[in-house]
Amino acid sequence: MDALDLARWQFGITTVYHFVFVPLTIGLAPLVAIMQTIWVVTGRSRWLRLTKFFGKLFLINFAIGVATGIVQEFQFGMNWSHYSRFVGDVFGAPLAMEALAAFFVESTFLGLWIFGWDRLPKKVHLLTIWAVAIATNVSALFILAANSWMQHPVGTIYNAQRGRAEMVDIGAVLTNSTLLAAFPHTITAALLTAGTFVAGIAAWWMVRLARSGQADKARDVYRPAVVLGVVVMLVGGVGVAISGDAQAKLMFEQQPMKMASAEALCTTEKGAAFSILAIGDLSNSCENVDHLIQIPGLTSFLATGTFDSTLKGVEDLQREYEQKYGYTDADGTPISYQPNLTVTYWGFRLMIGMGLGSAALALAALWVTRKGRVSDRRWFGRLGIVAIGTPFLASSFGWIFTEMGRQPWVVAPNPNPSGVDGVWLLTARGVSTSVSAGAVITSLAAFTALYGVLAVVWYRLMHRYAVEGVADVEKDVSPDNPDRPADADQPLSFAY
Repeated sequence: MDALDLARWQFGITTVYHFVFVPLTIGLAPLVAIMQTIWVVTGRSRWLRLTKFFGKLFLINFAIGVATGIVQEFQFGMNWSHYSRFVGDVFGAPLAMEALAAFFVESTFLGLWIFGWDRLPKKVHLLTIWAVAIATNVSALFILAANSWMQHPVGTIYNAQRGRAEMVDIGAVLTNSTLLAAFPHTITAALLTAGTFVAGIAAWWMVRLARSGQADKARDVYRPAVVLGVVVMLVGGVGVAISGDAQAKLMFEQQPMKMASAEALCTTEKGAAFSILAIGDLSNSCENVDHLIQIPGLTSFLATGTFDSTLKGVEDLQREYEQKYGYTDADGTPISYQPNLTVTYWGFRLMIGMGLGSAALALAALWVTRKGRVSDRRWFGRLGIVAIGTPFLASSFGWIFTEMGRQPWVVAPNPNPSGVDGVWLLTARGVSTSVSAGAVITSLAAFTALYGVLAVVWYRLMHRYAVEGVADVEKDVSPDNPDRPADADQPLSFAY
């Protein structure tokens, strides 16, 4: 493989690995804040114990997420220097806002939350975790603003003399229609992930205690956590469905090649069916594709709201793109404007299919916890553990679909009549020409090995604190509690 292929593999591996931690961080922060709010309002100690239990898991996930995200910035300036030169004037603004206005706030108030249990009044301390939750979501907004601009460039002009895009309207970048569709979809997916995480762990503990004769503790501590997780799952699930439908309709307008590839729609069709299972050659040639199971007219309905609308196929779009953007690259290499159909087609379906794990857990939890009951059914505890991983996989496959479906563009052209002329960039033209394949493969091997070690550390820490469970007794050690224990001032008592 050449430097381009290796650089794409490196960015893909590091990005997908980092994105494993992102949904849980975004979704779990407000859940922990809700738990602490219930404790402050009701005074029930079980919510304090749940806050600290899931708070530890949140901190572990947050720390690993920060460590793995730093690598992304270095790759922009090294492996993708031509890309950075082309988009730096635009791309740098939302990233700087994320660092200055969101991440600094997030990390500062997270520190106050960790060290402030025995130093800050209850309500002030509560505000710190809400500040973390809000800043985490604002951080996601700025990151998605940068990514959405790559999907649909706006607020920009092309400076032919300098050969780069230059921003003229930051407001347009922050109100990009792609961002307004992607942000609620990402946030609701994060809530679905965090809700499944909380409900899955609590379900396992509830079953374990019920089977060991501690049904009262299961009912007092873990059943409320299961219920809270299920409520968040239902809210997140409905939000994902609604926002996903809106985002898909927008993508049919802005990136028709991506959505045609998601359906392996090779030729233009009226009343295009939704493909559930396709076999054959799903390479870029789009030959011999056989749709074994499909729902008539559904893709047209999802794209336009009508079952008989006409959608362009991959092959027709390829010819259209060739006429508009050229047949060959500068060195005479033919350009295929089709993404990898196998990855795009199955990535889209795995994104949807993996979300069913959360739905199964939610339905089962609603049944076994009805009328105040606790369950000792072993299958329910196992379902809780298995379901935890499904929204993580769904989010990862969704991200892979979003990025791989945009190829061969690293900055996709804006096809609308009001589109920005000249502001687009092929991935092959964004890679650095001064970084050798040997240098990239060396760093790729190093990062992969390092991330493998971090994966083991993350799993062992999460497993260790998850199997410890909620503390049997958790005393209020805030300054406004006159009966707080004498050792309340020990540093890092909560973090440990």
